[in-house]
Amino acid sequence: MSRPRVVIVGAGFAGYRAARTLARLTRGRARIALLNPTDYFLYLPLLPQVAAGILEARRVTVSLPGTLRGVRLVLGEATRVDLDRRTVHYRDPEDGTGTLGYDRLVLAVGSVNKLLPIPGVAEHAHGFRGLPEALYLRDHVTRQVELAATEDDPEVRAARCTFVVVGAGYTGTEVAAQMRMLTDHLARRDLPGVARPRWILLDTAPRVLPEMDERLSRTADRVLRARGVDVRTGTSVKEATHDGVLLTDGDFVASRTLVWCVGVRPDPLIEGVGQPLERGRLIVDPYLQVPGRTEVFACGDAAAVPDLERPGEFTPMTAQHAWRQGRVAGGNVAASLGLGRRRRAYRHRDLGFAVDLGGVRAAANPFGVPLSGPPAGAVTRGYHLAALPGNRLRVAADWLLDSVLPRQTVQLGLVRSWSVPLDTASPELARVPGGPGRPGDSAHDGNGGEPVASRPADAPAADRPAPPTDHPAPVRRVDPADPADRPDPPEPAEGDS
Repeated sequence: MSRPRVVIVGAGFAGYRAARTLARLTRGRARIALLNPTDYFLYLPLLPQVAAGILEARRVTVSLPGTLRGVRLVLGEATRVDLDRRTVHYRDPEDGTGTLGYDRLVLAVGSVNKLLPIPGVAEHAHGFRGLPEALYLRDHVTRQVELAATEDDPEVRAARCTFVVVGAGYTGTEVAAQMRMLTDHLARRDLPGVARPRWILLDTAPRVLPEMDERLSRTADRVLRARGVDVRTGTSVKEATHDGVLLTDGDFVASRTLVWCVGVRPDPLIEGVGQPLERGRLIVDPYLQVPGRTEVFACGDAAAVPDLERPGEFTPMTAQHAWRQGRVAGGNVAASLGLGRRRRAYRHRDLGFAVDLGGVRAAANPFGVPLSGPPAGAVTRGYHLAALPGNRLRVAADWLLDSVLPRQTVQLGLVRSWSVPLDTASPELARVPGGPGRPGDSAHDGNGGEPVASRPADAPAADRPAPPTDHPAPVRRVDPADPADRPDPPEPAEGDS
């Protein structure tokens, strides 16, 4: 008798946990394929520290082949799901196509940057959902300060040293707090005697971190303002241009940097599944199954999961929910195949929030206990170390080195502005010249699909894409069939998943 086929689409918090749980429960009695554009799981809560130069990029990535024994990794982006024929169509990194058949399907494709119909934002803003965007932001911020150091015009210098972050939620608050410290370091090195770089944090909400307890919100607000961040609540962007940002209060801020952290929306793939949606999320029952499609499960940001603690509502799109839903989905898939324990509904208990504000500062309420200052910082970092599926020693070593050595502040030049457009269904992948699925209409020039409007006016020739080259055929890696029976780490710190 052949082994049942299980396909998991997406290796974020939900997909990674589902694959890990399923492999442990089935012990080689099912063929598990994990379809993902990259060969790593990204621990998003630590991404702001990558942008700030505290952690190296690979520290927040966990190898899928190296940690998911018994799971076959298929590199590619899902392009279409055919529920009637039980197939998933995908495109691999070298523009080849493929199809995966399944007996059980888990959709855990996650989310992408949330867009708003604001003129100029799609052309001039950059999101913060993947490693390419974090690496780009670090290079871009460093470059702006270094260019300002040689600028004679004080107005241009001020514009280069003004950074605008939209969205005072979990991600935006951490980005502003961490990057403020980076630019202060750069200014001391490159701009002695000149005013400090200016950071502005915008949100239409009445306070920062509106989803958190008000006491923690006040803590974060106090740290940001003490650090010199201009926090503007009840304010957002009316229009974005190459020269700056027009705010809804009528103020025009001259700037070369607009970081978009207003939230997330479900991956567009879900819209094409052809099943009922709730604000773009696939509706599932408490067992994470799609009604009428008992072989299809969904979890994480792509799924509208009933909140059994708040009848009539759905669980929010956070890492903590995605991580725990992934475990339930993996267990229920195994149960549906007769290979695991009895299936169970998804219920949750709030474990609290943890926001790292840089240095020894943080705001946290683990299990409802509000903390601030160094105690919160210690709890937050300890929690991240415990929740990471790998690289714990390397992360701890980077934190130690950052506390005793000067931060390395150089431009690597690996990711260009045109490589990380805000309007993308794949924030985890940098756009490449002639890559798969790249638009070729009149809105793009002939150099690999870069939007003409989004290329900085001062971009050097080296910042433009080179013509594509031929590559050898992709090599697929198949892992051993014996799953690792290791204990699961604790849930990740709360935040955008």
